[in-house]
Amino acid sequence: MADMAGGDTHPALRLPQPYKIKLAINKSAVCLAPVAVAEQQKIFSKYNLDVEFVNFGSSTDVLLEAIATGKADAGVGMALRWLKALEQGFDVKLTAGTHGGCLNLLTAKDSPFGGLESLKGHTIGVTDMAGPDKNFFAILLKRHGIDPISDVQWKVYPADLLSVALDKREIAAISGSEPFSYRLLETGKYQLIASNMTGDYANLSCCVLGVSGSLARDHKPAAAALTQAILEAHSYAAAHPESVAQSFLAHALNTSEAEVSGILHGQGHGHHAVGEAFVKELTQYAVDLQRVQVIKPGTDPHQFAESIYANVFA
Repeated sequence: MADMAGGDTHPALRLPQPYKIKLAINKSAVCLAPVAVAEQQKIFSKYNLDVEFVNFGSSTDVLLEAIATGKADAGVGMALRWLKALEQGFDVKLTAGTHGGCLNLLTAKDSPFGGLESLKGHTIGVTDMAGPDKNFFAILLKRHGIDPISDVQWKVYPADLLSVALDKREIAAISGSEPFSYRLLETGKYQLIASNMTGDYANLSCCVLGVSGSLARDHKPAAAALTQAILEAHSYAAAHPESVAQSFLAHALNTSEAEVSGILHGQGHGHHAVGEAFVKELTQYAVDLQRVQVIKPGTDPHQFAESIYANVFA
């Protein structure tokens, strides 16, 4: 089964009997729209999976603990939020990188900050000091020769006040994910400084699928079927963003088909990673997080990546 990963259908992975899975996701997150509406294309039932969504709006630690303790069988979340938590030893295994995209760094249209280097000595607004967007842009600043700890300041604001602070020039830039960034850019008042859809990171997964250690060990075929189904759901979204957007309106508030479709178009839903390619991505993230003092300095990045990955297709 080693080569049975990706966005194509693999009938050999269909389970012989129906299998119930509790999947923890944020059902209103646009980047997870392909998963939220997957059964409308019969993607889960094709693999004999009966998926029950558990909607988690809580912290990453709570979500990972829920998976580790069996309150959920699996979950989808952002790699740059999960890796630090997984370093603490949760019994959760990552099986795939599901898609690229999600994170953006913005400034005012008429601001003097046209690139990462120009942010040295200035303040960046975030909603969470442990957020994946903060971690990612700290990594990107470091890659551009700017120390994200000593060369810039980070200031926490409620999401609805970030653009206000930017308009008042209290801060130089703001970071965030979707639909927050998309909506600001659509006003025409703001511009993109950087995102994880450019450079090396355009080819790395933003979100990952994690399964309970017991599912990976004791019910590997079910873990493989779930992983394959979710990758297919994202591949479907890459090819049919308008269809997914239309279906997703039943799960989301305060959005539109055009907005969801626009966001999906701008993300990398055709990018998936499993096997050695995924271990390589996780290693890269661990190395980068270590450089910005998020992952412990004594952690071996490659060993860590291998320890949190389960190859359910092997």
